[in-house]
Amino acid sequence: MEYTKLGLTDLEVSRIGFGCWAIGGHGYGKVDDNESIEAIKKALDSGINFFDTADVYGFGHSEEILGKALGTQRNDVIIATKFGINWKENGHTFKDCSAKRVVKALENSLRRLKLETIPLYQIHWPDPNTTLQETMGALIDCQKSGKIKYIGSSNFNVGLIEQIQEIGRIESLQSSYNLLNRFVEKGILQCCHKFSMAFMAHSPLAHGFLSGKYKIGHKFLELDMRNESSYFSREHLKEKNQLLDKMEKIGERYGKTFSQVALRWLLDNSMVTCVVVGLKNINQVKENTAPTDWRLSSEDFEDLCIQSQMFATGDS
Repeated sequence: MEYTKLGLTDLEVSRIGFGCWAIGGHGYGKVDDNESIEAIKKALDSGINFFDTADVYGFGHSEEILGKALGTQRNDVIIATKFGINWKENGHTFKDCSAKRVVKALENSLRRLKLETIPLYQIHWPDPNTTLQETMGALIDCQKSGKIKYIGSSNFNVGLIEQIQEIGRIESLQSSYNLLNRFVEKGILQCCHKFSMAFMAHSPLAHGFLSGKYKIGHKFLELDMRNESSYFSREHLKEKNQLLDKMEKIGERYGKTFSQVALRWLLDNSMVTCVVVGLKNINQVKENTAPTDWRLSSEDFEDLCIQSQMFATGDS
């Protein structure tokens, strides 16, 4: 496993992170909690020490499963969770980064994760109804009290990153980045580098499309968010298939799968700190930790860049 520093912190994170959205049991269809727990334990054995979740994943269930699976090792790894999406009893969600929500969400996450301090507490989405000053003020107070070690952000644009860094230090940004969505190359990666922030790529497999296991138009189980994902739409069908063909040829040369090629392309970018991969069973852990034992040649890296060039706008 490869490791690197998270921003300007003293945290050293595995470059493959365990994404915990799916194990919450909401958004990716039904999951088996026992399989999720075994996957987390296998990830630990594989050298993964960075686990990324959010309070809204399964409305708290993801955090609970993660805390249960890690057991006494929860203090030996780096747990990152998020707040900023609140919900009502009927499951309706809405953005809420108010100071009041910061305090309540943090207490609930600490309880579910069985932690006294959260290593990295991230703003999940910016809230247009709350000022950054209010949100950061509450987070800094919680940081001073010892309940948060470091503050991070997710899904922020360049303007918001620059604004929030004037208020208080944030150490990381998490955003979608993959061969079908390269929008962050248009300024976000450079902004993170400017502020010495860690950049963490989520959705590295484009909701599973880049795994090569699902075809355009694939119908997932009911309530699976991928049924509405643009990655599986027929838009740019020719270009998507050409990209998969290129990935397959490159993978054959190295003896690697589609997923491993897609992840390695991200890991070979020096501006990417960590790749957060959604995992929910042991087989997925085995396949998606393999990209750390090899590298793409410069020619193959560039070929993938060229083949995916049209997706650099992030419109797909």
